[in-house]
Amino acid sequence: MPEWIIRRHAKLWFKFKEKEFTKEQAKKIIPKDSAIAVFFSKLRKAGWMEMKMSKEDVHKTVYKLKNPKQAIMDELKELSKK
Repeated sequence: MPEWIIRRHAKLWFKFKEKEFTKEQAKKIIPKDSAIAVFFSKLRKAGWMEMKMSKEDVHKTVYKLKNPKQAIMDELKELSKK
């Protein structure tokens, strides 16, 4: 995982832990110059974040981070299979 993604994940993890949050909430925490769509895409593809439709507003997506320790352990398991 690239360092810039890990740093931004850490900022979000510090704020939200395993709570759900919106893209708008995340934009308030990570740097303004970040390409949030790219960042979120990379986190999802790496298995470090889940996304689902909001129960309150079907037009919104909510996100939930995976515990970093668990995400690293899962990555190591995948690498050991190869």
